[in-house]
Amino acid sequence: KMTMDNDHENDIAITMAMILSTLVAILVGLINIQDKESTDNATSKSTYFPCPVKQPSKYAYEKFCASYSPIWMSVFAVIVAFQLYESFTAATYNLVCLGCALPFLLQPMIFPSASLNSKLESPDAKRPIYERYSTKANLWLAVYSFIGNYWYTHYFYSVLKASYTMPATRLNNVPIAMYFATHFYFSSYHVFSNACLRKIKTTFKLGWKRRLLYVSTIIVLSYFTAFMETLTISSFPYYSFEDRNMAYSIGSAFYGIYFLVSFPAFLEFDEDIDNEESPVGRKITLWDTFVQSCGYGMIILCLLDFVRLLTGIPLIVGII
Repeated sequence: KMTMDNDHENDIAITMAMILSTLVAILVGLINIQDKESTDNATSKSTYFPCPVKQPSKYAYEKFCASYSPIWMSVFAVIVAFQLYESFTAATYNLVCLGCALPFLLQPMIFPSASLNSKLESPDAKRPIYERYSTKANLWLAVYSFIGNYWYTHYFYSVLKASYTMPATRLNNVPIAMYFATHFYFSSYHVFSNACLRKIKTTFKLGWKRRLLYVSTIIVLSYFTAFMETLTISSFPYYSFEDRNMAYSIGSAFYGIYFLVSFPAFLEFDEDIDNEESPVGRKITLWDTFVQSCGYGMIILCLLDFVRLLTGIPLIVGII
């Protein structure tokens, strides 16, 4: 049996290596056929982060997220590597995950001008807290995270036979700690995807080739992000799948549906907050933010359910 398990693990390792290698090869090929923007064009500076002059609010938020992300990742790495979770109670899980999420949630209030460059100040510092980009970005992701846990998790329970077995206080049969954890996971994921997609938009000329690269990158990023989360959490024994190998290959595509919608949506969210000449004509409010996130959440929910219908698997929501 051990030999068969090892052979199965080797097979899935080869399968995943082939899938990821193929995806990377496609992107490399698409990059090589791109036409670069002229270096004489002052408005086309190739960059991963928003322009600190034209988009200082988004720049400050994304810089903060990029700077804090390695910290929460290190905390989780230590917890998993040293199996500290073995002594955790439900309250401990809640406190650890809330503690990791708090820097993101509190940044709009206590550090609105967060930046690696002390000479730059975000306009967010001069705005009421309810008008700050960082506040709206946190709300967008918090609503999305809540919908994902409250609803989407049950698709993992039903379709992929996933389960959480650690001590937990639960809401709709999902550990409350996961609601907090998803916020900091998704904050980092979406800033990383913003960087990749923005690099494409600011490096290559607009046209069908760039559009093809842009869409392909969203697909690859979505699959890769989902796979890496599944892989890195595999050492945590209290989140399990009936067939973990299927979770790596098929499950990553299923989970990746989230990001097919949210990655491009978050990049464009409140893009003109620092542009006083914006053609939009009105500011994005917290209510607008809430409604937008709910709308994208419904798109994802429908896509997940379409896949479930294709598989013919019944959906069970609530206490199992």
